[in-house]
Amino acid sequence: MVPQLTLLAIITGFVIDCILGDPAELPHPVCLIGRCIAFCEKALRKRFPQTDRGAFAAGCAMTAIIVLLSGAVPFGILYFCLFVNIWLYFGVCSVMCWQLFAARCLEKEAKKVLSCLESEDLEAARKQVGMLVGRDTEDLTETQVIKAAVETVAENTSDGVIAPLFWMMLGGPVAGFVYKAINTMDSMVGYKNEQYLHFGRCAAKLDDAVNYIPARLSALGMITAAALTDFDGRNASRIWKRDRKKLASPNSAQTESVCAGALHIQLGGSVRYFGKLYDKPLLGDPDRPVEREDISRSCRLMYVTSIFLLAALELIGLSIVFFRG
Repeated sequence: MVPQLTLLAIITGFVIDCILGDPAELPHPVCLIGRCIAFCEKALRKRFPQTDRGAFAAGCAMTAIIVLLSGAVPFGILYFCLFVNIWLYFGVCSVMCWQLFAARCLEKEAKKVLSCLESEDLEAARKQVGMLVGRDTEDLTETQVIKAAVETVAENTSDGVIAPLFWMMLGGPVAGFVYKAINTMDSMVGYKNEQYLHFGRCAAKLDDAVNYIPARLSALGMITAAALTDFDGRNASRIWKRDRKKLASPNSAQTESVCAGALHIQLGGSVRYFGKLYDKPLLGDPDRPVEREDISRSCRLMYVTSIFLLAALELIGLSIVFFRG
């Protein structure tokens, strides 16, 4: 009964996310995870030697603590709910799944960038996209702002939707929250700058590992979604095969290359992080200029990909439950 309810809770959580997103007035577990990461970083840095090895050891300790806490807390809550009443378990499980998806939030934040551009307020668009990406945005052109927003939607189709879905299918919300904690650590400390090069290495490598399969699953799902809609699935597949290994990260170019191919645009290029210029490879072909509507197109591609893979993974999960039962 519980596996079936968990599968149903995942669907329920996704539907709620598509309808409500993340209401600003409600506390979000990821914010709590973020506070725990910040607290652990501050506390552990003081207790380990102020050397490269010490920073690495402190980062490993923080990663272990956050992973254990992020798994233990939802496990304890769900175990208690199941002990009290199976429908209480379903309700709480559904809410947890809702909190792990980020499709509506991703679309909402990307559309804010688009709204600023449509209002001809490039400065506001730069600030808004700066809340989505880690790069410096103060001097971006309109084309660079659009590309940053599209790249974020493409990459977070995996990080914010498909990867949580994948891990929830394997281990319910407990595995989902462990994944989310690892992903949050990477976004907070996984930088290759002087402050985090050694401290954040463990979290960054672990994030690469837990996203390895979901990123490739997302890419294949996005290619299929492009073929099912009015995007170019054949070109998406071609660009993915050619460009998916171009970026330093083993995962981020997977969906970015597919999105570039599906939309017939070119993504990537030079960016600045903390004032330093980095020459990132180009993904896709410049078949046409990047335009504002590409932000909306990338969001639509994200939704179709998410729905397709949700249906596919749910069918697989139900089949496994049926044959085991």
